[in-house]
Amino acid sequence: MRAFFTAILLALGAYALGFLVFVARLPDVPQATPKVDGIVVLTGGEERLDTAVALLEKGVGKRLLISGVDMETTKRVLGHRAHGKARFECCADIGYAAQDTHDNAEEAAEWVREHRFGSLVIVTARYHMPRARREFATLMPDVALTSWPVDPDRVDVDHWWRQPRTAALMQREYVKYLGSLAATGLARLHSA
Repeated sequence: MRAFFTAILLALGAYALGFLVFVARLPDVPQATPKVDGIVVLTGGEERLDTAVALLEKGVGKRLLISGVDMETTKRVLGHRAHGKARFECCADIGYAAQDTHDNAEEAAEWVREHRFGSLVIVTARYHMPRARREFATLMPDVALTSWPVDPDRVDVDHWWRQPRTAALMQREYVKYLGSLAATGLARLHSA
């Protein structure tokens, strides 16, 4: 019985330590603006879309993929919401197929192959970036990936422990990240 409780305590300790490392290693916005072939934004917040469209308009990438868009939403509506200008009109593509992060990576991988891109900026929430990068890197191992994390207004990632909702969000994302580690690890084993 004692060995069982020891194992439980060790597992909880490993989980807690892993969670703290996960939070400590969340990426910051790059200091320098990169020059890449494409930009991919994963839907889920106005801040993400606004940031990605601004990067496209600045010429950071040749094209933008907005992945995981609701079937009812048009390019025109998205452009209006995010203040898209001429580059948005010519160079933004809308992806309707993705329902989750893995689907976003699949949708982006197909788009990357179609345009023969070798480098991407990924725009998503900072707490979501480790899982998104993992999924993208697994499906596009030869594509150079740059993270462009965004902090939603209502989520204080730097002080997550002060707000129970943010702490719960970070815990859920860590659990999803662990699931992604397992799934992508198995996928890499099968492809080797």
